[in-house]
Amino acid sequence: MILIFSGDAKEKDIDNAVKKIEAIGFHPHISRGALRTIVGITGDDRAIPEEEFNQLPGVEQILHVLKPYKLASRDFHPDDTVIKVNEKLIGKGTFTVIAGPCSVEDSEQVETIAAFLESLKLKFIRGGAFKPRSSPYSFQGLGEDGLKILRHSADRHGLAVVTEVLSAHDVELVGRYTDIFQVGARNMQNFALLKALGRVKKPILLKRSMMAKVEEFLLSAEYIMKEGNSDVILCERGIRTFETATRNTLDIAAIPVIKRFSHLPVIIDPSHSMGDWHYVNPASLASIAAGADGLIIEVHPDPLLAKSDGKQSLSPDRFKNLFKQLEKISKVLEIDIQ
Repeated sequence: MILIFSGDAKEKDIDNAVKKIEAIGFHPHISRGALRTIVGITGDDRAIPEEEFNQLPGVEQILHVLKPYKLASRDFHPDDTVIKVNEKLIGKGTFTVIAGPCSVEDSEQVETIAAFLESLKLKFIRGGAFKPRSSPYSFQGLGEDGLKILRHSADRHGLAVVTEVLSAHDVELVGRYTDIFQVGARNMQNFALLKALGRVKKPILLKRSMMAKVEEFLLSAEYIMKEGNSDVILCERGIRTFETATRNTLDIAAIPVIKRFSHLPVIIDPSHSMGDWHYVNPASLASIAAGADGLIIEVHPDPLLAKSDGKQSLSPDRFKNLFKQLEKISKVLEIDIQ
């Protein structure tokens, strides 16, 4: 259930409603828009005395959110969410490009990519220090040593770090080094991890599971938001279908669908969805045209020598060519690329 306050409602009216919600054992969530303030109430709203809230000063309307996800719903937050990371913005009006190697391999590799991204005036570097691999014999990452390498190069070149966390036990450790926590597709329904990330004060990049429906994806975001962290970035990275020509099937339709029903920013992972560098560029261009808020792309100094996902990684030269194409489209769409 949500309480919609009139445009001239006083702050004390909103505070009074929040206290009343808490007094009856429910959790209030405040969303401040350009014209109105909305207070969401999470819990079994059948037990909420609706008539009492109808009489509160400043309350203009009460609505029931019919979708199973509440806080992630556009009903609760009509305006697009814009997430701030170290003075950088992710969301409406910007197109954010996050790039870097699949795995942190050594300091030279990360330093090369960090310097390259700075030369393009990009603001985010990605890299895995803990790698969930299908085979237990594949490279699993450098752990904390990898995080230190990533953080050091990011700081040298003015970049924000995006890296994956695998379990609730690792949240505190990874949080020392990252600016954005990434939740991989395999962990989209790791509810203990999602709840733990809901209690941190940093943005979460949540990847869609390869078998998840859009509704299930948004419900996973809800787990994070219900704990108090509303800075969630949704990432479409391909779903599993009968097609084998690509690693997964990029669900480009998920972009407008999610944007219709949710206020959260949506970015695309063309590397994992396509699984082959030949297809990364067209998938990226389709994503910006379809209204995505950004990309997360794998870039490696020498993909042939990569310890993981070399086949889908772009070389710096290929990435630079893609970036030039993205810049052209961003001018036509009148959005800022960063």
